Amino acid sequence: MIKCAILDDYQQVAMSMADWSSVADRVQIDVFQRHFDDEAELAAAVADCEIVVIMRERTPFRRSLFERLPRLKLLVTTGMRNASVDLAAASERGIVVCGTRGGGEGTTELTWALILGLARKLVQENEALRGGGPWQQSIGADLTGKRLGLLGLGHIGGNVARIGQAFGMEVAAWSQNLTAEKAAAAGARLAASKEELLADSDIVSVHLVLSDRTRGLLGARELGLMKPTAYLINTSRAPIVDRDALIAALREGRIAGAGLDVFETEPLPADDPFRSLPNVLATPHIGYVTEAAYRGFFRGVVADIEAYLNGSPANVLG
Repeated sequence: MIKCAILDDYQQVAMSMADWSSVADRVQIDVFQRHFDDEAELAAAVADCEIVVIMRERTPFRRSLFERLPRLKLLVTTGMRNASVDLAAASERGIVVCGTRGGGEGTTELTWALILGLARKLVQENEALRGGGPWQQSIGADLTGKRLGLLGLGHIGGNVARIGQAFGMEVAAWSQNLTAEKAAAAGARLAASKEELLADSDIVSVHLVLSDRTRGLLGARELGLMKPTAYLINTSRAPIVDRDALIAALREGRIAGAGLDVFETEPLPADDPFRSLPNVLATPHIGYVTEAAYRGFFRGVVADIEAYLNGSPANVLG
């Protein structure tokens, strides 16, 4: 039997989200619910595995980890893009890296959950209600007639734009290659510049792919352009926003708050400021964590493993 490890199955659902019968007679599967922070410990746990399955970027596979796993032949990642996998190092060692289709609209929906949660102070009001605190203690921010600024207008950004219109918001968008025609097709206005978008928007939401061009795109200077009443939402990738600059802006009240689903270190350390800042609404990277997405991902994992076992790997990355 070929040994296979499934990593970071936080909800313990990997085996129930897909039909594994097509590979069950050829593959022995070990599922790990807990996250391995230590690379040496992880390598020891999966040392005898020919196949490893990872969920998005929860566990990075860098060159040093590949070098610790001489038996590894197939790495399957959910999604068709994973910046935390060193594809060049895998290729050098003859390791096939495959992705999966599937995803759903969970990130779009969570983006709006964060926007609405911040605007209406839902966490504070719910905690007060549950704990016998004040009956009404905040005044919500209206969305109708306000400006929604989108950094990135791809699939998710476009969906967020259309929902913003349904709330009666003025929608603007900017990215380095965005055209006025594409913005208009999503019901948005093309902002003249990143700076204009930041200065004019009441809600700024990030929907860009992490790359050398977008890493650190929002630093202290850019955050300083935002209104003190504005909210920043990031359900994309944490390094797009300078962490220290964002923490300072939040602590000093230079922006009203932030809705965050992504962090540079995940799981987030227990003493991280994002866990305790009162003007932060944070979730543990659950944008894609929905039933539809998981079923699509794990069905794709089974298909990739079956294709590999049959000698014809599918959805190969790199």
